[in-house]
Amino acid sequence: MALALALFPLIFFMVVESSLSSFEKSSHSTFDRINQLPGQPQVSYQQFSGYVTVDEKKQRALFYYFVEAEIDPASKPLVLWLNGGPGCSSLGVGAFSENGPFRPSGKVLVRNEHSWNREANMLYLETPIGVGFSYSSDSSSYVTVNDKITGTDNLVFLHNWFAKFPQYRNRSLFISGESYAGHYVPQLAEIMLQFNKKQKLFNLKGIAQVTETVDVCVEDETVSYLNRRDVQNALHARLVGVNGWLVCSNILDYEMLDLEVYCGKTRQGGNPRLGLQWRSRFCYPVDWHLGSYGLRENYRYSRLIVGGWTQVYGDILSFATIRGASHEVPFSQPARSLVLFKAFLEGRPLPEAF
Repeated sequence: MALALALFPLIFFMVVESSLSSFEKSSHSTFDRINQLPGQPQVSYQQFSGYVTVDEKKQRALFYYFVEAEIDPASKPLVLWLNGGPGCSSLGVGAFSENGPFRPSGKVLVRNEHSWNREANMLYLETPIGVGFSYSSDSSSYVTVNDKITGTDNLVFLHNWFAKFPQYRNRSLFISGESYAGHYVPQLAEIMLQFNKKQKLFNLKGIAQVTETVDVCVEDETVSYLNRRDVQNALHARLVGVNGWLVCSNILDYEMLDLEVYCGKTRQGGNPRLGLQWRSRFCYPVDWHLGSYGLRENYRYSRLIVGGWTQVYGDILSFATIRGASHEVPFSQPARSLVLFKAFLEGRPLPEAF
């Protein structure tokens, strides 16, 4: 067992380096620029989307959607957003239903006034393969995909994405996600820090996790919009091996892992802040959870209404609830989630009222 554990880092980096060396140097962000999405209102910031190959041999490619910050993107951090499931789309759920710049309304897109690109450059990644527009030409890849492979693919994706967008290579990087991304986020952070020991590449500043289970429900308008051929053309997307774009793939299963190990290693390996934004929802009463954790209740009041509850552990971990939020916090409480998101990026205490 000790030998196997010792060999894992070596094997891992051999796999990663093989994937990185096969990346096409000619790739450039210009080819991925979105002129305008069908039905989109006029905006001043740029959008990009397309594919990044993470395994040349098996033709595994991950689809991304990138939105520059609304104001002064050159000074804003980069945030990688991952949805969970496992198997649910960061494009359909995250970008077009929660914290992205637009939401489908009939045949057009309307502005999301609480979009997170008001505070950061937002990178949405459909991961792992088999989710959304991400694919593999080798069907056997869908059978073997697991958290470890997903983590490696996500690392290779970021490395190769920076080749397309070198201006973001040294930018402050945050990883955030919800639901089963409670696996993806700390696992990716930990292997990024391990990679940095060999080659300093990722300027990781912190991670934020929102919720930990699944009850994803995306409106039919998002599904209809992303299945339109003109929309897929505008996004530089294509369907491979499937008849249509799905909110969630059913080819992936849960892995029962102890994620505290990854969170601990992430903290020990550098100085990223761990920001866990947790919220109330009808089937898991907050009071019951607080009692089970033995946490003290410090309610925040805004205009005599409880806005949320926070618990801060030094400069390491911030734990927060958002009153009235569902599983998809930015969807059900967009204004409150944006307030907490802004505070997290700026590294300041959570607000007294929100």
